[in-house]
Parts: sequence; C-alpha cells; structure tokens
Amino acid sequence: MKKMTKMIKALNEQINKEIFSGYLYLSMVSYFEEHSLDGFASWFKAQAQEELFHAMKIYDFVHEIGGTVVLEAIEKPDIEWTSPLQIFEEGLEHEKFITASIHELVDLAQEEKHYPALDMLKWFVAEQVEEEANFSYHVDLLKMSGDKGSALLFMNSKMAARVPLPLSADQMAE
Repeated sequence: MKKMTKMIKALNEQINKEIFSGYLYLSMVSYFEEHSLDGFASWFKAQAQEELFHAMKIYDFVHEIGGTVVLEAIEKPDIEWTSPLQIFEEGLEHEKFITASIHELVDLAQEEKHYPALDMLKWFVAEQVEEEANFSYHVDLLKMSGDKGSALLFMNSKMAARVPLPLSADQMAE
C-alpha cells in the first residue's frame, strides 16, 4: 500500500460519506415507492445516483494523484419516516453535513498546500450550494402546500421529470 497522507485519508473518508449519501437516498426511495409517490421516488433515485457519481469523482482523483483508496463499511441509513416533508428536511440536514465536510477538506488542502485537491474541491463547493438549494426549495414547497392531498400529487408529478440515467455495464466501468 502506498503512503497514506492526511489528505488521502480525508478523501477516503469523504468517499465513504458520498456513498452513504447514495445509500440514504436509496432508502428514501423505498418510502416513496411504498406510498405510491413514484415521482418523488424517481427524484431520489437520480439523487442517489448523483451521490455515487460524487464518490467516484473523488475515488478517481485519489488514484490520479497516486493515492490508495481504502473503502470502509457503510453505515446503515434510516428506513422509517413520517412524511415527505420529514424526508426532505433530513435530506437538507444531511447535505449541510456534507457541505461542512467538503469545507473541512478545502481547509485541509489549503493547510497542506495540496493544490490539486484544492482545484478538484472547487467543483464540490459549488455542487453543495446547488444540493442545499434543491433540498431547501422542496422543503419550502412542502411546508407551503402541506405534504398531503392534491398539492402533494402535483409535486409528485413534477418530481417525475428528474429521472436516473440508465447505466450500462460499459458506463459503470469508465
């Protein structure tokens, strides 16, 4: 195994957090599917896929800079919620946690003068602004409309527009 620097160790921890994010959102998909909210389920499937893309972006970067990826166990996500609003509020809090983690990585990269990591992490800083804004928007809509009745069904139909991308075995290998 190659030398495990503080930066590489922190990036490996972030890979785990990103994979957990995908796992958490996939768990949320199950709630929506069980409640016949297929639009919300589609939105969260795409979100789960996006989080795994984030993990792979860091995974590939660690290899590009000559580091070793060390995959640890993934924590079990929650499986029970009381409402779509609760799910989006939990998702927003989780995204805030991920944002704080990315900011810690930026701080570490600056401290260690790890310029390649700083450059790569700029993308994640911008991405987290988008992630938090998306969840905040949906929390606001659910609070305004309530998360039952016709407003919820209308949101469900709108959420169906975001679909996960079909991945072939070749794409997974890239």
